[in-house]
Amino acid sequence: MTAALAVERPTAAAPSRGPRGLVWAMLRLHGWALWFWVLLVAVGAGALLWAWGPGADAAWAEYHDMGCDAMTPGDLACDYTGAAYARYDSVGGAATALIGIVPFLTAAWAGGALIGRELESGTAQLAWTQSVSPARWLAAKLAVPAALLVSGTLVLTLLHHMLWSAGGALRQVNSSRHWYESSIFEANGTLTTAYALLGLAVGVLAGLLQRRALAALGTAVVGLAVLTTALGTLRPYLWPVETLTDKDEYPPFIDMVVDEGALTSTGARVPDPICVDNAKCLAEHDIAGFYRDYHPSAHFWPLQLVETGIVLAVAGLAVLAAFALLRRRTGAAV
Repeated sequence: MTAALAVERPTAAAPSRGPRGLVWAMLRLHGWALWFWVLLVAVGAGALLWAWGPGADAAWAEYHDMGCDAMTPGDLACDYTGAAYARYDSVGGAATALIGIVPFLTAAWAGGALIGRELESGTAQLAWTQSVSPARWLAAKLAVPAALLVSGTLVLTLLHHMLWSAGGALRQVNSSRHWYESSIFEANGTLTTAYALLGLAVGVLAGLLQRRALAALGTAVVGLAVLTTALGTLRPYLWPVETLTDKDEYPPFIDMVVDEGALTSTGARVPDPICVDNAKCLAEHDIAGFYRDYHPSAHFWPLQLVETGIVLAVAGLAVLAAFALLRRRTGAAV
């Protein structure tokens, strides 16, 4: 009787372990991409930490061993280009370049593997028949990578900014690298994260447009390249410039120069007639001085934040376009 009761008693189902649903499915399906991202962040962080610590220490030690600290800055004997500094500069430059390619890697992956391949193979359509609406599917495709991108790029940005802030004196003795160089400007602030999210949005939109992995990959990379080039060209004009003038020659060439030219006696700006020191030529063209428009280093954050806002707005428009396109193609299923 006891045995019979034991047989009839229903067996309790074992509790499920681990996350479930779209997030878990995405992490399993794109596990290789997750590990690649973790490795990329680890390599970039390791390079930046090495340059900030042992690399910088070795470069300074070499600088002192060469006796450059006892000479004037303009002394040719102190044209410091030692092997230790070259390693420091190369590793830091490689880490900056690695950060710079993150948006393009993201766009290529999002267009090719995240969206394009699943639409091409029918995996997405299968998911839509398993109680997962197209809108929810697309939201997960955007939210999970976005969270990983934000966390990873934040780590790289903070480390890069730490290296840049600590290495000011070391860069000054070598006159190498400037805050307004495109790759450094983007890696030192919020633009790293903003452009990574733009790459994700552009890649997703390209995948929905092309519905084939290879075509979507190419479209995403080209589209992002066009956008980044256009925004980079716009950058110097996102904040009011400072102006220097001189009646005899051009003002010093400092920081991010936006425009330069000649001034007439009325103060009008005209192209430089290239008279050099020819007084007669200058008089004939009514040249009374020269000007140079520029952005000082104090404009870093205003320029950075304004461009970040524009980039995120463009990314938002791309996301809205992606949802609208998905709704049009799936109809009431969304």
